[in-house]
Amino acid sequence: MALHPTLMNRTSPVTRRRFFEQAGLATAAALTLPVPLTHALEPLQRPGRPRLKLSLAAYSFRDYFNHADPAQRLTLTAFMDYCADHGCDGTELTSYYFPKEVTPALLVALKRHAFLRGLEVSGTAVGNNFALPDGPERDRQIAHVKTWVDHAAQLGAPHIRVFAGDAKGMDKAAAMRQCIRALEDCGDYASRHGIWLGLENHGGIVSDVGDLLEIVRAVKSPWVGVNLDSGNFYSEADPYAEMARLAPYAVNAQLKVAISRRGQAKLPSDLTRVIQVLRDANYQGYVALEYEEEDPRGEVPGWLERMKTAFAELR
Repeated sequence: MALHPTLMNRTSPVTRRRFFEQAGLATAAALTLPVPLTHALEPLQRPGRPRLKLSLAAYSFRDYFNHADPAQRLTLTAFMDYCADHGCDGTELTSYYFPKEVTPALLVALKRHAFLRGLEVSGTAVGNNFALPDGPERDRQIAHVKTWVDHAAQLGAPHIRVFAGDAKGMDKAAAMRQCIRALEDCGDYASRHGIWLGLENHGGIVSDVGDLLEIVRAVKSPWVGVNLDSGNFYSEADPYAEMARLAPYAVNAQLKVAISRRGQAKLPSDLTRVIQVLRDANYQGYVALEYEEEDPRGEVPGWLERMKTAFAELR
């Protein structure tokens, strides 16, 4: 865009150089303003067009990471190679398949390998339960999530998917309050490392999408959002309508090839409709295939290709 003639005038106090210097300072100031930490989550505002990046969750090959046959066994490094060889942008390194002792050397080695294969570590996941009464077990659950915030930061992973859990010895309202408190605690810790926490629609006290949204909206942290799993819906409502309720809060998305609903047989996922939900919410980020059916070695490559084709149609 051309500058106004008065800004180009040699005698004007605002020279071309000064104009851009002032614009740069204003931009820098805007970028360094602190993010308010006491604001409950609103639908995420993303300028520009929707953009979907392809990732694959290690959980898709869960039976191979500890396979009894060494020839069939999969390592995290080999899984990253699989992601790269099949054209993924990212790789989701699920925490369940790390050694019991996660060392800084291991994390650095995985980060290095991802870089060399042209991948980003799109995220990780922990198995936690925040729907617990105060006490040592709840403290351990919170500490575990914080430990993985540290690991994610070292891996360069921007996101951890976390769970609300099942209520133990409490009514649901009390369990939801405990979950909110734990998410605020962990969200505050994650904010210091630039890590997002995505609460997954995964049953338990968030079987109802409305309850999950109530929790997320109540958490006073700008680093807590929703991990939208396209396969987990438990009410009688249209699952795609339920996805549409979650999508404006999504900080990560996962595609399942089937939809699980309480008391019903699984239904095949409609990839076009899932993509449309994300498009309508102007989602910009990773969509990780999490394959839960039989024969991942035979079926995952085809699904990745279908996802790439669907994503390309957005451009």
